[in-house]
Order: sequence, then C-alpha cells, then structure tokens
Amino acid sequence: MNILEKIVALTYERVEAQKKKIPLNEVIELTNPINIYKFSFEKALRSADDIAFICEVKKASPSKGIIAEEFPYLQIAKDYQSAGAAAISVLTEPDYFMGDNQYLREIADVVSIPLLRKDFIVDDYMIYEAKVLGASAVLLICSILDSKTLAEYIEIVHNIGLSALVEVHDEYEVEMALSAGARIIGVNNRNLKTFEVDITLSERLRKLVPNDKIFVAESGIKTAEDVERLRKFGADAVLIGEALMKGAKLERLK
Repeated sequence: MNILEKIVALTYERVEAQKKKIPLNEVIELTNPINIYKFSFEKALRSADDIAFICEVKKASPSKGIIAEEFPYLQIAKDYQSAGAAAISVLTEPDYFMGDNQYLREIADVVSIPLLRKDFIVDDYMIYEAKVLGASAVLLICSILDSKTLAEYIEIVHNIGLSALVEVHDEYEVEMALSAGARIIGVNNRNLKTFEVDITLSERLRKLVPNDKIFVAESGIKTAEDVERLRKFGADAVLIGEALMKGAKLERLK
C-alpha cells in the first residue's frame, strides 16, 4: 500500500468516526443558514489582475515531514491576505499533513478572502462539512475518485455555492475532469504515489484545458522564475505551500 492509499484508508475511517458524532443530515442542515458568497473562490481567481496566488497553510507533508516547527497558523493566514493572496488553502488532513478542521474554522474567522479545504475528499459528508467549517472551495482529486463520483461531487459542491478545484495528474484525468463539469482544474506537479515533482507537467497539460476554465498549477513552485514560467504558458493561478511556509516572501514571487 503506497502513501496515497494509506491516506485514503485513514480518511475513510476519519469520516465514519465523524458521522457518528454528527450525522450527515445534521451537517447538511448546518450548511443552510451559512451565508457564504456563492462561488467566491472561483470569482477571486477570475478577477485577479495577474496570475492569482493561492497560498497554503501547511505544517507538514509526507515527502518533507514537518515543514514548520512553529505554526502560528492564524498569523500566517493574515500575512497571506495582507500580501495580496487571492485565496488561502488550509490542510485539514491530520495523519500525514498534521492538518486540523479547527485550523480552517479559526482562519475563516480572521480573514475575508476565500478558503480552500485541502483534504482527500472521499465522501460527500466532507463537502458539506467544508462549508460548515468556513471553506469556499474543496479539493477533488481525480486519482482517488471514479468518473461518476467526481461528477456527483462537483454537482453537490456547486449546488451549495462552493467551488471545486479538481486536481489532475495526466491526460486521462484532464478529460475526466472536463467531462465531470469541472470549472477549475489544477495540475499537481507532484506524483502522489512517488512524490517526485516535475513542474513541466503543468506546461504539458495546459494545452488540454479550454481557456474558459481556470487553470491552476500546484506543487514545486519555489521562485519568481517558476511563477514567470507558469504565467507565460497561461496558468491563471498557482498554489504555493512549502516555499512560503519555509519563509519565502509572497511579494518576491509576484
């Protein structure tokens, strides 16, 4: 079993445990009174004057271990907003990324820009839960979902006013995402099975994504030169985590 398979298995266990605490019907009811601007994540990326930055709040990762020994996540999020981020990605996966739902809930209270719940969505419960926690968007990973489930999840996401960042890793998954109705497609330059990074993957797959979709490049983006390269071949946004968590200044990447 590779790391991705282990994460998915643990995520199923986590969701089942959470359902026992708060059943699905109660979580759905909790989403109803929450006033989140419809599709605010998508609107923020589309309205950016230049390439948009999605900045990530991340304590650890399977490939790097602990990235941030000190983790003042609220201040990090506020700094991202002050520096001009279009949106913030918040890890909530606890076992390999040391994320927590509480980070998302508390960050939602201190910033006004849209938040992406960065997790391994394997159950529609997690989509409704994301809205309750304060997210404006969720990550849907093609490699852990089949085509039918992906389409169903995108429909649920859009019906409750959230956005879906649909993550792909190859040509087949690009087609899968488009067929399922994705409006935002993210290419993860990191292979989730080997964790090797190839930033040219975004460049190769960009040509397969229609211009009316939002194209996001993820992972392996460390320098202003990387951002400029992605800008030149038409990336609408970049998702940056590790470089910023290790101290790179957002203004240096613009």
